[in-house]
Amino acid sequence: MNRRLVFMLGACLVLAGCGASGNWGWYVIDPRTTGGANNIKFLLNGFWATILLSVIAAAMSMVIGMIVALPGMSSNRWLRLPSRIYIEFVRAIPLLPMLFWVFYGLPVVLKSIGISVSIDAFWGAIITLAISDSAFTAEIYRSGIQSINKGQTEAAKTVGLTYSQTMIYVILPQAIKRILPPLANQFIYIVKMSAFASVIGMQELTRRANELVVTEYRPLEIYSLLILEYLVLVLIISFFVRWLERKMKADESR
Repeated sequence: MNRRLVFMLGACLVLAGCGASGNWGWYVIDPRTTGGANNIKFLLNGFWATILLSVIAAAMSMVIGMIVALPGMSSNRWLRLPSRIYIEFVRAIPLLPMLFWVFYGLPVVLKSIGISVSIDAFWGAIITLAISDSAFTAEIYRSGIQSINKGQTEAAKTVGLTYSQTMIYVILPQAIKRILPPLANQFIYIVKMSAFASVIGMQELTRRANELVVTEYRPLEIYSLLILEYLVLVLIISFFVRWLERKMKADESR
């Protein structure tokens, strides 16, 4: 209810201000004028870049997180240690410095070992978001897997299943229902953090808003619309997450 109220108040503010004068300049995003309609279209075109960036980064994050999480739950100390180091190291690095390092520094590092590669803004943002989120995703996997009764693992061992077979055929099918909602919430995190991609030139929502502010000199109005864009996007994802959680609970109660 609170989210709906915020959205309605924000929409009313924009619509009411479209005809305002003085210090208010809502005309820059007034759909009734040619200039305002073009500005809105320019901003909305950043939606697809933000969504594509977030979806690819989330998919990569889930794969990396699984690769990191599984050794971290092994009884072998030497398998657990690299997993723990990776998680703690990645979680300690702020997203923005990591983004700069990946975009500007990673090509230099690869070149020093004989690999010449150019990383554009799109893939630089994806790699950064995937790595940054993978540490949190790995912890979600770990908590979900460890929530499964240990008797399941012991029963799998008694029938001769290896650690990998136990995870694939016994534990993960049960754990996946419990970790899907938290993973969906992490997707919301990625969507919001994708705004940092604007600083390296990625043409997503925030970058387009920044460019429009430079040409129109109306930061209040343009950034207000930007906030509404993110709000709508996150509300849609949140609705899906809530639906997913209800469906998972319904399936478990059967």
